[in-house]
Amino acid sequence: MNQSKAVVVFSGGQDSTTCLFWALERYVEVEAVTFDYGQRHKLEVECAAAIADELRAKHRIIDMSLLGQLAPNALTRNDIAIEQQEGALPTTFVDGRNMLFLTFAAVLGKQIGAKHIVSGVCETDFSGYPDCRDVFVKSLNVTLNLAMDYPFVLETPLMWLNKKETWELADRLGAFDFVRERTLTCYNGIMADGCGECPACVLRRKGLDDYSAVRIRGVLS
Repeated sequence: MNQSKAVVVFSGGQDSTTCLFWALERYVEVEAVTFDYGQRHKLEVECAAAIADELRAKHRIIDMSLLGQLAPNALTRNDIAIEQQEGALPTTFVDGRNMLFLTFAAVLGKQIGAKHIVSGVCETDFSGYPDCRDVFVKSLNVTLNLAMDYPFVLETPLMWLNKKETWELADRLGAFDFVRERTLTCYNGIMADGCGECPACVLRRKGLDDYSAVRIRGVLS
């Protein structure tokens, strides 16, 4: 186990919960940080707190409601539909969200002596969000190190995994059932398998079905 400390950017969803398990296995001390940015489903924050408590991980919630005020989107406004027009980003994209989350997580990390900042961003299965790309993370890593004169390492264990492989990682970490039953990925605020219709649920379900087929074959063989 790495003796360094880590901060996990934590929403209580499938990806960040898998990352939390990943970090808890690797680092001697882990703190999860959840950002309340005015998301319309407060259950997300409550879910994150409950998971951190169950896993006995240190956890704090940081108020970032200003982000919801500055960047209207379908995740913070009931009057904006969840949709994607051809050639445009989905209405669920929140301008600057990952940049701000990682930056504030790094500020926290420096205060507690943590050099590793863990995020569940992914470039393989994503909705085209520019702040989920590996090139962005590497760029921000350099910027944070220069801005705070501190040797941060931005960890993205899911960056090159598709959703099937993310489920596989959760399974290897002994967290398959936990992630499936206790996380909140759904844009409509429904825990576990969600509404089954929003883009997040469709992506999650496809990955789950793909991995479950492999998992069953492995059990039967």
